[in-house]
Amino acid sequence: MARRCLAGLLALAGAVAWAPAWVGGQVAAQEWPQRSVTVYVPFIAGSTPDTIARTVVDRLQARLGQPFVVENRAGASGNTGTAAVAKAPPDGHTLGVSIVGPLVINALLFPSMPYETAKDLAPITILAAQPSVLVAHPGVTAGNVQELLALLKTDAAKITYGSIGRGSLSHLSMEALAIKAGVKLVHLPFAGSPATVTALLRGDVQLAVLPAGSVVPLGREGKLKMLAVTSPQRSPLLPDLPTLRESGIVGVEADAWVGLIAPAGTPAPVIERIHKAAVAVLAEPEVTAKLAAQFVSPIANTPDEFRAVLKEEHDRWAPIITSAGIKVE
Repeated sequence: MARRCLAGLLALAGAVAWAPAWVGGQVAAQEWPQRSVTVYVPFIAGSTPDTIARTVVDRLQARLGQPFVVENRAGASGNTGTAAVAKAPPDGHTLGVSIVGPLVINALLFPSMPYETAKDLAPITILAAQPSVLVAHPGVTAGNVQELLALLKTDAAKITYGSIGRGSLSHLSMEALAIKAGVKLVHLPFAGSPATVTALLRGDVQLAVLPAGSVVPLGREGKLKMLAVTSPQRSPLLPDLPTLRESGIVGVEADAWVGLIAPAGTPAPVIERIHKAAVAVLAEPEVTAKLAAQFVSPIANTPDEFRAVLKEEHDRWAPIITSAGIKVE
């Protein structure tokens, strides 16, 4: 009997040693992570969100001493993987990365959504952003944005633009540009950046707004004509390219950012610890060099700043979607 009691006490002591520390009903920050952390990516392996996630996650694992496992859950324009984060236990052991589509734009396009960003997700930080570039086929006579606007107003019927999918940031950016120019343009959606770039090179489409990584090498070779970046300021990685704003087009801003998120209800001390670790990782020279090679810049803003970006994105794109009558069935 004594041996059984002693064994029971030892088992209880072991359980207590591994149990999370709770402070006022919340897991104490110093106790996170206690086991492996799953990070959902709502797009395929090799996509920009996936590459950024893996770059950051590898260093988080090294810093925090627990495994971080990236799991790709692609589908429904990013909704599938983002919903997996929203529905996970809010204990800090399930995180995700996501972008403006699943976090903002999709709710304006789809008739129903499997989650509500404001209610079901906790923003942690925007990890990094890649500027989008307005590019043209070399046969387009315009050499800058002002010349392009003049061309659109006289020959819009001859201009077709491509995008990486209906309702994508590249689609909405070009639609916004057309609205600013006061013209209607024919839109051809493709399945991702590579197919859109191929269509541009062949001359099947004449214009596109695409992530810098997919077009800058071709632009530097003279195979595509780079006209402007769609970021609010010039990219330090592309300092010679003007912004659309500099060219007189205000309100068309389309940075392709990637944010780190958690399920809503994740304890504030845990969010704070995750944020602190992510910011430290993004400051590492090796990480910034890897990102720069993809024309990506670290952001590392606060959760409140991330929320403010989400609101800005909603307010920017909602009128464009309504005006253009864009929907996804």
